[in-house]
Amino acid sequence: MSLLVVGLSHRSAPVSVLERAALEADARTKLLQDTLAAEPATEATVLSTCNRIELYADVDKFHAGVAELSTLLAQHSGVGLDELTPYLYVHYEDRAVHHLFSVACGLDSMVVGEGQILGQIKDALALGQELHTAGRLLNDLFQQALRVGKRAHSETGIDRAGQSLVTFGLEQLADGAEVTEWAAHKRALVIGAGSMSSLAAATLARAGVAEVVVANRTRARADRLVEILGQGERCAARAVPMAAVAHELTRADVVVSCTGATGLVLSAEAVAEALDVDFDVAGKAPGAPAAAAPVEALDQHAAWVENGSVTTAERDRAVRPAPVRAVDAGPARLHLLDLAMPRDIDGAAHRVEGVRLVDIESLAEASADAPMAADVDLVRTLVADEVAAFGAAQRAAHITPTVVALRTMAADVVAGEIARLDGRLPDLDEKQRAEITQTVRRVVDKLLHAPTVRVKQLASEPGGAGYADALRELFDLDPQTVAAVSRADLNDPNRGRS
Repeated sequence: MSLLVVGLSHRSAPVSVLERAALEADARTKLLQDTLAAEPATEATVLSTCNRIELYADVDKFHAGVAELSTLLAQHSGVGLDELTPYLYVHYEDRAVHHLFSVACGLDSMVVGEGQILGQIKDALALGQELHTAGRLLNDLFQQALRVGKRAHSETGIDRAGQSLVTFGLEQLADGAEVTEWAAHKRALVIGAGSMSSLAAATLARAGVAEVVVANRTRARADRLVEILGQGERCAARAVPMAAVAHELTRADVVVSCTGATGLVLSAEAVAEALDVDFDVAGKAPGAPAAAAPVEALDQHAAWVENGSVTTAERDRAVRPAPVRAVDAGPARLHLLDLAMPRDIDGAAHRVEGVRLVDIESLAEASADAPMAADVDLVRTLVADEVAAFGAAQRAAHITPTVVALRTMAADVVAGEIARLDGRLPDLDEKQRAEITQTVRRVVDKLLHAPTVRVKQLASEPGGAGYADALRELFDLDPQTVAAVSRADLNDPNRGRS
């Protein structure tokens, strides 16, 4: 196993870099295809979330692998390699396994213990399987990561160590008040109908808001989410087109946005207009765009990309202004929660009178000093045990094809000798022939049993990778036979099922 992960996350990079490095679906596909075409990598998959981008690969050369994977991340993210490199981290072999298992358990999340990462790990595995870039190692690794993550959530209280990003964001908006008391009788506007937006809508409904309005560019998805919300009968729910966002802003008390768009969905001017307050455009962050309606901002960005009229860096500066922080002046009339990466809501909206804005960056700041629960230590112990078990299983699996090839060779020797015996003793009846055959097979099995069991045990220990080579050399096994066993095992449809 030569597992390598190169990536960046909220722990290593500022939000502004993560925003620019975000990979859309097409970019992830091309990244995996190019990674497999690169010489050092034999399989690969990518874990891309709102606050992390990690490229996993099985490589045959460490230094060449790091250089190639770093270069590919830079190329496909649009962030220059020189700028990206200081924020990249590298994990290799057991440390890479430890990292993914920790991520799966929520130990590396912005809010410790959040469980949404499991769905994103599942998506990363599915993409690698769909593109046939995930082979034996990454299939085993990601499937085991999902099991470890589920164990952590079912066997420990890691969920108590932190809340989901949605819940935590609403708690920040409530500013110390109980979310249920704060949300009571409020009107909520949810922009987007993906998994995070759906979770936000359901959370708001449970919290007791009077109404949830869902706006989405694809109306059918918004209608479906409203239908699901209506089944609980917790609050009124309706769907609107994106063009209606400006009007709904004038009625909303709470706005949650998570669309996955690459440009701004809500400008500071649109927020100020909805509240009918003055807003000083000159007070915005340098490089921020002029006022634009939500849909216009998205359409403008799409036109830029299609026409190629601006560079990636120019477009990033135009649609992704730096966050602007200001001290709240009085109680908020409109609460904005931006869970998107890149951000959906102009950071300058925080300057608008009567607005309270919480986004990914402010959530990171708020949770940085959160106390570690005792359950976190339990999960860390679980992760350490699972990493050791996974390493042992992988090392043992590495020698299995060699052991199978050895037993196959022994069976061929037995078959050859029985055939020779038939030629020399043609008068043996079927019962005698069967007894002799069985006796010879038992002798061979007993001779091979102890050494093959022992070599598997030795191979599962750290540093045991060389035992497979020694076995092949001692018994002069055909490397092609060993490779054929490995391919057959990998293509087994029942392999990896739990």
